[in-house]
Amino acid sequence: MRYMSAIGLKRGLGSYLTSIYGFTLESRLQFSRDKRSILAVGDITELIPDEEADIAILEEPEHLTWYHHGKRWKMKFRLVIGVVHTNYLEYVKREKNGRMQAFLLKYINSWLVNIYCHKVIRLSAATQDLPRSIICNVHGVNPKFIEIGKQKTLELESRKEQVFKKGAYYIGKMVWSKGYKELLQLLKEHQKELAGLEVDLYGNGEDSAQVHEAAKKLDLVVRVHPGRDHADPIFHDYKLFLNPSTTDVVCTTTAEALAMGKLVVCANHPSNEFFKQFSNCLTYDNSQGFVKTIRRALTDEPAPMTDAQIYELSWEAATERFLRASGLEEAHSKRLSKIPSKGFMSVSLSTKRRVEDASAFVHHLASGFEVSRRAFGAIPGSLQPDEQQCKELGLPFLGGKRGS
Repeated sequence: MRYMSAIGLKRGLGSYLTSIYGFTLESRLQFSRDKRSILAVGDITELIPDEEADIAILEEPEHLTWYHHGKRWKMKFRLVIGVVHTNYLEYVKREKNGRMQAFLLKYINSWLVNIYCHKVIRLSAATQDLPRSIICNVHGVNPKFIEIGKQKTLELESRKEQVFKKGAYYIGKMVWSKGYKELLQLLKEHQKELAGLEVDLYGNGEDSAQVHEAAKKLDLVVRVHPGRDHADPIFHDYKLFLNPSTTDVVCTTTAEALAMGKLVVCANHPSNEFFKQFSNCLTYDNSQGFVKTIRRALTDEPAPMTDAQIYELSWEAATERFLRASGLEEAHSKRLSKIPSKGFMSVSLSTKRRVEDASAFVHHLASGFEVSRRAFGAIPGSLQPDEQQCKELGLPFLGGKRGS
């Protein structure tokens, strides 16, 4: 889905959240074109009444705190848990002067997460190491993929006819960093060994035209299609999902393919560690291994999914893992108390906390001026919500109270 304006994007997100989850979008956000990402505007902690501020889960804690200017999350809430989804360092490395940018970003991320989070859960070891972090995949798949997989398992067990009538495919946002570069390079290098292989690529993105051109240059049959919902019936009969991406943290489409009962060929990489427990996941270490694994997958049939494997991919299992990893069950049995504070500074005499307070003060100061914010890549005018955003959220408009 492509939107022509920021207002259209917000309305589209709001409509999606309401239709799928029954959730109303009440947040300040802007889309950053250079970062290809949505960033918060103003102090989003203000949207939560203090008496309701108990436990906060920050999805992408680095992302949410880069330009945060307001009350410290750890002062607002009794417990703040960050969940790291994205391998930002790997993406940044692929940009101009990427190595230097990644070096700086690594330390900025660690610094901010230490200030704002009590605990951090990293979905896989593909993310950077962060203070007070543990590795645990707390993601599940939509039940519709599991239902598709259960139906395929019944068909495999009955063996009345060929269950998977199509070959190999890949689906993902069509940008080079999402695995297309690696996949097309591997196919190019081993066209002779993989003669007869046909691959379908599905996706939309800014690199679509280049992916089309690269696919046309191959001797192998590689068809490029517009993106679709992965649960679309067109995907049900594919037997093999190819995913050589090494920028993912835990690839959602890989989990969905496994849930649908398919064979998956992916790189032996930290981002795929969780998937190795499934018999239908085949990994490779190098380009020759890629060829051998593809050949094996083309001749093998997927093994029927067991009830235990199906459950492991569900959101119920993911929620249980989250509760264990976050310590919420233990926290629930204790009475958590908020840190005595004044805005974003605690009143503790602890040396460690004083150092943390000093760090928080530096970030609060730097993030409070438009010049310094823009120097570090913030969206212009994002220090405070504009009049229209305040009107939508029922907040007082601060007018000229923006950083200078």
